[in-house]
Amino acid sequence: MNIDERIERSETRIFKAVFPNTTNHYDTLFGGTAMHMMDEVAFITATRFSRQRMVTVSSDKIDFKKAIPSGTIVELIGKVSNVGNTSLRVNVEIYIEQMYAEGRELAVHGDFTFVAIDENKKPVLIIK
Repeated sequence: MNIDERIERSETRIFKAVFPNTTNHYDTLFGGTAMHMMDEVAFITATRFSRQRMVTVSSDKIDFKKAIPSGTIVELIGKVSNVGNTSLRVNVEIYIEQMYAEGRELAVHGDFTFVAIDENKKPVLIIK
């Protein structure tokens, strides 16, 4: 399988409902919760791509474009955007869907960088 096929096969999509226990005092999704969900999707994406031990080494420029209200559905999409020697980058987007209406819109996007590690937690080459 070539690298483009691996990128395509590792794309990860997760849906979640936004309930009041995940919101702030404005009744919108807490930013830290959004970042947690994004890092989890990015980790799954990186692991599905490499099938190696992966750890987050950075999150870059997470843009909150639109508040995510309680009572909506969110879709998180993770996709590998760059593969280096020991690291790879995953772009994650969060889309909002109203529960009882059609359509969706981009609310948050950001990039996460992961490094492949061995059993001693030392960086190793990503198997390409």
